[in-house]
Amino acid sequence: MTGATQNRPADAGAQRAAARGAVGPPDAPPPPPPPPAAPQAPYAPQAPYGAFPPATGRGSTDVTAEGLPGWLDPVVAAARTVRPAQLSRFLPPEDGRGRQSAVLILFGEGPRGPELLLMERASSLRSHPGQPSFPGGALDPEDGDPRTTGPLRAALREAEEETGLDPAGVQLFGVLPRLYIPVSEFVVTPVLGWWRTPSPIDAVDPAETARVFTVPVADLTDPGHRVTVVHPSGHQGPAFTVESALVWGFTAGVIDRILHFAGWELPWDRSRHVPLDWRS
Repeated sequence: MTGATQNRPADAGAQRAAARGAVGPPDAPPPPPPPPAAPQAPYAPQAPYGAFPPATGRGSTDVTAEGLPGWLDPVVAAARTVRPAQLSRFLPPEDGRGRQSAVLILFGEGPRGPELLLMERASSLRSHPGQPSFPGGALDPEDGDPRTTGPLRAALREAEEETGLDPAGVQLFGVLPRLYIPVSEFVVTPVLGWWRTPSPIDAVDPAETARVFTVPVADLTDPGHRVTVVHPSGHQGPAFTVESALVWGFTAGVIDRILHFAGWELPWDRSRHVPLDWRS
């Protein structure tokens, strides 16, 4: 299905989770994003992901932009040029501290055009209960080298374990710079994917995941769905009110920057504040 332009879409169990180190939004949302930086030379990722052959398991760690729909071109370009500091002020410690992890930012096409895959953590979890996030989690030893294809395998594996999607239908097309979540000490690699062959999705483990859902990009760009979330600590950050959920923290921060650098962002009222207990 179409409904997209080249530059911006128009219509567009608890213990197990703790052991696996699922990545969700931090306890406090990130600060407001920095203003757009002037054009710079392309950012060189820490590893030439696209040079690696396909993985031997389910899904492929081959990274290619060939055959993508045209509306993803701005995201591909942004992934190749954006620098870490343009995404967040929280970057991996230079001394190598932090638990390596990855998330899958999966784009697909639905009835209303381009969309993103998200999941909502179970309300019974002690860490980030009820919060929406990208599928993802900490790297396992079998995922391999965190400096090369380890994050790619982890992103696909975690997405399959959490949402039930078939990773064989996912085409990886980019990797964003590694970011850092200070409160959990996660070093997160955001992996970009195109859902070339959609498959059924659902919460695989209800004790860990409350639901799995997709959000039209048109709703994410709609100014009416954009708010500034206010944490009890006073911290503020971008958020989205979509699909009966408040998307905030790390997940919202990354979405916000993707929309901006892909040229899809529309002017929105940053003074429209909502508390984290917005439903009460």
